[in-house]
Amino acid sequence: MTYPNIRATATRWVGAILSLTLALVPAAHRGEGPAPSAQATPEIHELDLGQCLEEALENNHRRQASRFAVEIAEAQHRQALAGYWPQVGLKGGYEHLSSAPDFVFPASQVRVPAGTAMINVPAGVLGPNPVQIPVSTPAQTVPVPSQDVKLANPDSFTVSLDASWLLYDGGMRRGLSEQTQGLADIMKEEARRTDLEIADSVTRLYYGAVLARNVLDIGSVTLKKMEATLDLTATMYRGGSSRVMKTDWLDNKVMVETLRSMVVELERNAALAEAALANTMGLGWRSSVRPTDREIPFIPLSPDLEELVQTAYHFNPDWGEVEAGIRAAEGAVLTAKSEHLPRVAATGIAHRWWNTYQAGLATDNNKVGWAAGVGVELPLFSGFLTKSKVDEATAREEKIKAERQLLREGIGLEVKSAFLNLVAAAKAFQATRDAMEAAAEDSDLTTRAYQAEMVETEKVIRTQLLEALMTAQHLKARYDHVAAQAQIQLVVGKALTSENTPSN
Repeated sequence: MTYPNIRATATRWVGAILSLTLALVPAAHRGEGPAPSAQATPEIHELDLGQCLEEALENNHRRQASRFAVEIAEAQHRQALAGYWPQVGLKGGYEHLSSAPDFVFPASQVRVPAGTAMINVPAGVLGPNPVQIPVSTPAQTVPVPSQDVKLANPDSFTVSLDASWLLYDGGMRRGLSEQTQGLADIMKEEARRTDLEIADSVTRLYYGAVLARNVLDIGSVTLKKMEATLDLTATMYRGGSSRVMKTDWLDNKVMVETLRSMVVELERNAALAEAALANTMGLGWRSSVRPTDREIPFIPLSPDLEELVQTAYHFNPDWGEVEAGIRAAEGAVLTAKSEHLPRVAATGIAHRWWNTYQAGLATDNNKVGWAAGVGVELPLFSGFLTKSKVDEATAREEKIKAERQLLREGIGLEVKSAFLNLVAAAKAFQATRDAMEAAAEDSDLTTRAYQAEMVETEKVIRTQLLEALMTAQHLKARYDHVAAQAQIQLVVGKALTSENTPSN
């Protein structure tokens, strides 16, 4: 008997079982210390997949951040739409001057030219009837002194209502509206991608935790079987069996203790998988989520690859982002071209001025009034700046369109890859189930034969470990099938249901 081969083979198989759960625990959670112990009692929540998804969508911080990004983009779009409305503003103010405003009329002289004037003499002075007498006046200069004219009182209160309405802008507002609407659509697609990624992560970690717990059960059951085999080996060699020696018992003992240490590691991995699930759901570090499902379901689906790819072109968030990006780029081109065209705006103002003075500028006509007008702005030459802006915006639009073609092929390859993973997992499910059933039957028959001293210890150890490995591989095939379905839903952007499955 080659006892070193027993140890090497058994160690390799036990290591393969252990590696199944290591792949389920995210790298960020490895090496962070031991599993929760009495020093930090974990809060264990038993939830099903639907409850986990609901909790994750409610508590996950990435989802909250993506929702705020959508609100920001929608607010920016509303800001762009505000340009279509008249802009009205009300201003008011009180003003006190150190002295009353005035106007000094400078001193001057008024020259009166020489001339003749007719003087009316009333009746009774020079005769019984009134008469007119011509009187000659010489040329003379009359001095006028300077005058300080008060315009208003020092205290004034004014109110004005200003309004402007952009009547024509050459397409600027429509371009800005399309840009901000495209940005809002991009943020919505990113938020939807976040939801899909959260659902994918929760689904994978949920069934990963189920798999980790199942593999732990396999390790525990295998440990009990090998402990029973160890007791049987000890009884047989102590009873004088010719086929079993103490070296068989020692090799069996090494395998039992090795497996015992592996089970401890499996317990740690199961705890970390449950903690990782709780973390993805947005729960605190003290929380752990234990799935209520005890096994991974296998739901056979046969989706049509062509239909999946076409569906992805409608629902994939990356595709939606590119389409929204093209709309935003078209709006940027329109905005840039608008700088070639004139802008026309209507303006108006109404004012009211309160001042207790009743002369100077403070007349009733000046205290209340309004004005209305139309303004036109026409750009003539900007050093080819506008043309360069148009060229830049057009190039960005063409760049996104070129990237859309690359994305089309990329999405198709992603869907095809996930589809092939699904098909392979479905085939592996049947093959590993048959292997698991055969290994279980082989282990049972070998154990009975060992009790009758018909086989050697090496055979018993090998069949028991092989049964554990085949069972673990079958569970891994179940997990791969569920993970492939989740991957397809993530890439396609839509749940994979019977609608995607062609009828027989």
